[in-house]
Amino acid sequence: MVKSLNIAHRGFSGKYPENTMIAFRKAVEAGCDGIETDVHITKDGAIVVCHDEMVYRTTNGQGSIKDLTYDEIKKLDAGIKFGEEFKNTSIPDIDEFMDYVKDKNLLVNIELKNGIINYKNLEKRIIEKIYEYGLKDNVILSSFNHYSMVKVKEIDSSIKTGLLYAANIYKVHEYAQKVSADALHPYFPSVMNEDIVKEIKDSNIAINTYTVNEEKYMRRLMELGIDGIITNYPDVLKRIIDESERIVV
Repeated sequence: MVKSLNIAHRGFSGKYPENTMIAFRKAVEAGCDGIETDVHITKDGAIVVCHDEMVYRTTNGQGSIKDLTYDEIKKLDAGIKFGEEFKNTSIPDIDEFMDYVKDKNLLVNIELKNGIINYKNLEKRIIEKIYEYGLKDNVILSSFNHYSMVKVKEIDSSIKTGLLYAANIYKVHEYAQKVSADALHPYFPSVMNEDIVKEIKDSNIAINTYTVNEEKYMRRLMELGIDGIITNYPDVLKRIIDESERIVV
């Protein structure tokens, strides 16, 4: 049976403020095999780590990342809404994140958040960062914007790409091959089917599925041989993986 990788969704986001350095550190401490995160570009061109286009949900601020400067972003509190104990937690930039993961031997899944806002040269700039930090063998780039994933391949065909989607796409493995994707990143109900999984795997395409937080779904996806399970609770998935390995032994 293929061992499913334990990929922490926005870090250990079930128990810590998402996409913050404490969430990333705690995910590693919990024994994750990888980290999934998201990037945007500020008004003055800085690449920052955050999920939403707007900052109001996760911080004490207002407005769009694209309309805020890097200094304005760094002054926001990205922890206070999660809990008083996380007060004064900041939004990381791409360098903070990559400097942390560069020596951790983790799968690093960076989602380019360019589905709503077409950030200029985001693909090129992230690829440059990947090489700057020596992470080419560890990184896979993903997006709901599949044009962006094609652009990544046009810039550098050796960079791994994963196609994010939530629908049940017919013959999705053929589509992935058409755009030269290395992986599919579906919402997990889309691949709870042995025949679909087999078609994809037989096409030599990896499956990293999101966001799996219930134990019964984690167990089923492991049975199906899903390559990576993206979860808010890497501690729970770690326990289940360890239990399954003891049973096999």
